[in-house]
Amino acid sequence: MTPFGEKLRVLRAARGISQQEMARALEVSPAYLSALEHGRRGAPSAGLIHQICAYFGLIWDDADELIALARLSKPRLKLNTAGLSAAQTALGNRIARELRKLDPQTVAEMHRLLDDALAQATTPRRRLRADNPAEAADSAPES
Repeated sequence: MTPFGEKLRVLRAARGISQQEMARALEVSPAYLSALEHGRRGAPSAGLIHQICAYFGLIWDDADELIALARLSKPRLKLNTAGLSAAQTALGNRIARELRKLDPQTVAEMHRLLDDALAQATTPRRRLRADNPAEAADSAPES
């Protein structure tokens, strides 16, 4: 199941709507809707996402969340490692190969680890200096 499919199923179930009913309203087949929910189809088109948001009355943050989940919901991934280091290439391939073996808690921990690493990698230089008194003193303007 993809993040988008999981969210779609939750939205539908919370409102007591059958796949058949929703498919009819969106003018798609029930089989297609089922495939979206179970991750057997890639992310839907922007137009269908818009229809789904309108169908459920989703606006602002809720609609943005559904759009973001659709972007994360590719059932088949392609990893372009051109220009990456050997270690980065090995990591990407290993994750792709071993991901099915990981339990949900480990996957959540890996998400947090990656989020933390990316936050540190994208921290502006000024903030680093403010956090490091020695570095801040080196870069302070002279009086």
